[in-house]
Amino acid sequence: MSKKISDINIKVGLDVNNVPEKIAWTASDTQNESQNIKAFLLSVWDEKEQNTLRMDLWTKEMSVEEMNKFFFQTYLTMADTFERATNEDGIGNAMRDFAEFFGEKMGVIKPTGKFDSPQ
Repeated sequence: MSKKISDINIKVGLDVNNVPEKIAWTASDTQNESQNIKAFLLSVWDEKEQNTLRMDLWTKEMSVEEMNKFFFQTYLTMADTFERATNEDGIGNAMRDFAEFFGEKMGVIKPTGKFDSPQ
């Protein structure tokens, strides 16, 4: 027997200039109430067009520091997902290296010295 379909809902409240002020999401298969979020990235694969469709939204209250952390963590998640889907651990590790480089340069994580230029 297959599992029932789950609905994921994203609600976006816009200001008069159509800039997101509030974003909330819920999923029908959880008992959680609507959860407020400041940003999301959604990528879906269009099989017919062989192309990625995407939607990127963030509220005007999201700080640059929060966006830096969001992207750092997203890069790490993408590496994990790619590795699980393809078994390409070498590329997964390279993606994590980039995430670490990004995190250091954006002040999300402490520098390790791994990416310093030779003198």
